[in-house]
Amino acid sequence: MGSDSELFKSAGSGGQTGGFLDALRAFVLALAVLAAGQIALGQSESPTVFPEVIDARVSTTPQRARLILDLSGPTEFAIASLDAPNRIAIDVRAEGIRFAVPADVAGSGVVSSYTIEMAETGRARTLLTLAEPAQVQQAYVLDAVADQPARLVVDLILDTPEGFAARVANDLAAAVANQGVAPQTAPTDPGTHAAIAETRPLVVIDPGHGGIDNGASAPNGTHEKDITLAFALQLQDVLVKSGRFDVALTREDDSFLRLEQRVALARENKADLFISLHADSFQQKEIRGASVYTRDENATDVLDKVLAENENKTDIIAGFAMPEMTPAVVDILVDLMRRQMRRQSFVAAQSIIHQLEPSVTLRRFPVRQADFFVLQAPDVPSILVELGFLSNGNDIANLQKSDWRDRVVDALARGIADYFDGLDEPLVAQQTQ
Repeated sequence: MGSDSELFKSAGSGGQTGGFLDALRAFVLALAVLAAGQIALGQSESPTVFPEVIDARVSTTPQRARLILDLSGPTEFAIASLDAPNRIAIDVRAEGIRFAVPADVAGSGVVSSYTIEMAETGRARTLLTLAEPAQVQQAYVLDAVADQPARLVVDLILDTPEGFAARVANDLAAAVANQGVAPQTAPTDPGTHAAIAETRPLVVIDPGHGGIDNGASAPNGTHEKDITLAFALQLQDVLVKSGRFDVALTREDDSFLRLEQRVALARENKADLFISLHADSFQQKEIRGASVYTRDENATDVLDKVLAENENKTDIIAGFAMPEMTPAVVDILVDLMRRQMRRQSFVAAQSIIHQLEPSVTLRRFPVRQADFFVLQAPDVPSILVELGFLSNGNDIANLQKSDWRDRVVDALARGIADYFDGLDEPLVAQQTQ
């Protein structure tokens, strides 16, 4: 395998001057950021035995892209932006590459192609060639758990040409200034990869069941109500510590609430997102994995009956209704609001699945639809997260492990942050039936 300068020059394009500068940039970055002991993102100390890269995949849409490296163990990594052509380089401490590197990217959009090579002994380099300027939104290493290997996950989002050029210049300047001094850092904390807004969105977390209602139960006596509460309390803590969200729970102890009370709490507090946590059981014990539900578009609208009996529909559109509005116009506005909430619910579900996918086992078609009563609010985006199945031995073991809960909670927090970060972006994913 060639040197750093040879590797980056062969991947570049343009005249001799551009190739020389590209090679020089790569060489300096390698010395300053990727030298022994200088990558400090995955572990506090450099491992004596490096893992292998056992698989890789890249998926992309016009707005974002994701790289996942499956690893035989946790490792350290560093990231740099390069131009001529525009690329993002990801280096990991690795003993070798155990597979034939695929050339194809799943989907089309931000990333046009990628390569993985051993840049030198102990260092594997992934080069993502960009079709559009992009930046790293977040990057993190996941420990192995159950049947999932250790993984490096790198998420990219669009950047402006000016922003990308500034990142290239900053990476080079920082590398030159910090040779042998400081490691590169990256936004690895869940839910903190965007600026903190002055007005924080309210997330209402609903731990399913409680009190006299145990929910599903595992053969060892573990109850769904206890699992959902533990996850909810930890998720609340992570979101609050991020400084980006206000968070409320429908219950904070082993108390019973009716379904309509849970929905009412979200609506009365004008929640920006409602998340109900569950861990059900199923007759087929082989069924396992996490999934996220939104309300079925074709479901019988139980809420219509509730609205007719308990409240005036104009209460739902308070702030939008005008005195001269006819009942027909009010009905149209309620329907439009409900459609918008269902759309946002689907976007939230997609964002959370996007973060859960590299972290845990998911069901086939993990974004699902059902007529859950707790998803009936017409003015609050609402999703139901099935963490796993208490009828499956592997899921039972995972649901009771603190490190697995840490992994899932961090993924949920990242998904929630992604949802709010992307509210102004167009919906590009299509619902899978």
